[in-house]
Amino acid sequence: MQSKQPGLRSTKKTENSTTRKDTSRDSDVIIKEPVTKSVSTKTLPDRYFTESDIARILSNLDALRTDVYPADTPDKQPSAPAQHFPSVCLIGLGRCGSNIALDVSSLVYNARKYYLNEFRDEQNRAHEKESRPIRWIQRNLNLASKEVIKPVFLIEPLVVLGDLDKDIEGRIRFSSKNASGDFLTDYNKLKIMDLSEVHAGGAGNAPILGQYLAKIILKKETDHFSNKEWKFIHSYLIDSCGIKANQSRLYFYIFSAGGGTGSGMASEFGLAQQYSYMSKTFEVRSEREIQSKHQSFVFEPIFTSGICILPNISDRHSEMSEALHINAGRLLCKYLSEEWNFSYNSDREIENHSKDVLARIRPWNAMMLISNDIMRYAEQNDADSSIQNIDVNAMERYANQYISQQIFNILTAQAVTTDYDENYFRRAGIDIGETIRMDANDLFMSLAGPVAIAYAESVTDMATHTQRKELDIDDLFFRSIDLPHFNQKTQAIEGISLLPVESHKYRKALQQYRESNYDPSNLRKLHFFQNCSSVVSIVSLPKDYKLSYMALNRLKAHLNALFPNTTLKRYALVIGASANLSLTTLIAKSPCLSDDFLTLIVAFIKRCFARSDVGYDDTIDKAIVEFIQADEFDEEKLESMLLQHEDPAKILDTNWHAIKPMYEKKYREIIRDEKSFTSINDIRLNIDNVKDTIRYLRQIYRHRISKTRVISLNDGIDFNEMPEKSKEK
Repeated sequence: MQSKQPGLRSTKKTENSTTRKDTSRDSDVIIKEPVTKSVSTKTLPDRYFTESDIARILSNLDALRTDVYPADTPDKQPSAPAQHFPSVCLIGLGRCGSNIALDVSSLVYNARKYYLNEFRDEQNRAHEKESRPIRWIQRNLNLASKEVIKPVFLIEPLVVLGDLDKDIEGRIRFSSKNASGDFLTDYNKLKIMDLSEVHAGGAGNAPILGQYLAKIILKKETDHFSNKEWKFIHSYLIDSCGIKANQSRLYFYIFSAGGGTGSGMASEFGLAQQYSYMSKTFEVRSEREIQSKHQSFVFEPIFTSGICILPNISDRHSEMSEALHINAGRLLCKYLSEEWNFSYNSDREIENHSKDVLARIRPWNAMMLISNDIMRYAEQNDADSSIQNIDVNAMERYANQYISQQIFNILTAQAVTTDYDENYFRRAGIDIGETIRMDANDLFMSLAGPVAIAYAESVTDMATHTQRKELDIDDLFFRSIDLPHFNQKTQAIEGISLLPVESHKYRKALQQYRESNYDPSNLRKLHFFQNCSSVVSIVSLPKDYKLSYMALNRLKAHLNALFPNTTLKRYALVIGASANLSLTTLIAKSPCLSDDFLTLIVAFIKRCFARSDVGYDDTIDKAIVEFIQADEFDEEKLESMLLQHEDPAKILDTNWHAIKPMYEKKYREIIRDEKSFTSINDIRLNIDNVKDTIRYLRQIYRHRISKTRVISLNDGIDFNEMPEKSKEK
């Protein structure tokens, strides 16, 4: 017997959740699960609009493809096959996220332009060697060269930018004014989501409002938007993920955790994409329908990652807004709760497998964490104080450069052969056998949960190629895990994206590590290193540079020593992707045990959940640490300290109950189906989210693996005893 909860409607008995035709436009399907003693009744997340007509999806993709790859390009042949979408897509949400995504696309564009010019110069030098009569014949008879030079510099991602702003396109054009003047015109893979018809005034630094507005956007049928391009982008991002016609397999959502728009929108967009993708895995279409459209759904996995910019935690020179900490803590709490239910929660009884999986979706496979404290640490570690004289805009640009470089290195490790010009490797003198890449499935299996990034780069002296100094791999690895600092030689910020512990303690630990000739005995005791479940290391080499086998082995030795309990280590070697040699290491799951991460989560719980008697001292601070470390999780003690639902009014200096009806009215006006109405109260985080977050932290806190032991059935045999005949001889 199904029980009803206030504000929720049960599904009809005849409804089939695995049939898209019946359910794709129904945004209010709730699945009731049997109540057990240990598990409260759960419901499926609200549905999003997903186009169910394959023909319409393919038509929308064709329209977007035509825009991305214009047919009027000179080298486009009429009979040429349709272009593939790039294997990677960047989604920049909010002001911070869209600016960083724009930086990445500018970085790729400029790199490609550089190599285009380089190859054009090579072509011109080759033409000079040709005889004049041959050039005269080709020119007058209009004989085009069979080998058209159009090299692509590694991968050019499709970039989608979105913000709850009326003039997002104007802001994007203003932000890119320092780039090449033809950048926005020439980079056809840059698309802007104009969502101003739903809301044009931002989210007021309240993630719950950003989340609610994103829910409205994603529930509204795309044909009802006045902006006709939205349905093309929607079909690409959500409707078609995983199908044959959409070749993009990696999606990176870039946003600021401390704001309202990006922090609220990003996870909702990610959930809509995951819901659409997971729904397809349980969907069985007739063979006739598949053959008629030549489309098989879900033939390869996709990998999605949030790239989350965390706010400054503490700065002796300035006091940060506490609202930024609370907003970031809400996002982290929400994500860990969703990740726990997806990856670890085995308590729920599975009555219907497809419904159970869809009830457990999380927005991304992994969430990469980058602290906004990067510039502060870089300033403190700048010995000659040159970076301290940089103005605010330049500091932001350098910080964005750090983030952009990490994304860029990750992208180059995913590039597939269709992302390159077919003659690129040959012209660049690159042996494809030397380039080890990771596809979406590699990342899908290797990275999950919170992820931190360690990064460093070195200049290689190609002028003295035969007599160059051997690379100091020890120093390169140390700089990658060091506090963020400015490299004067490469003009780049290096270091770790999220500190394992407070900066003074970490600086002392690193000093001891270096003075002991890189003995990790003490450094690896930090939970950040000790409890890491997997690492992915990407080495990017300039063209024509050969990394010695001994250097690569030395790098692996450092990783094995510093991360003693990793279950999985993966490596990628990318050649020709950058002018300098760079090392990027992705550290999975254990970053959630870092000081900054825990501080942000506790800040949110304490401000928005705490009862009045424990909300003004350090009771909750100590209790959360106790809950993580204790052998048993005392849920009753937690319940005695917290309210059942978060209180959004705690971070807004206004009347929350007066704001709520305004946004709910917007929902009713845009989504006219009253049955699918969702109140803002329904998307508040509750005490179960806090419990699941603590369960996830407890799981990672206890992560240990033992080294493989030899198992033998011959242990009872004493090989020291020699046979009698052998003794006589």
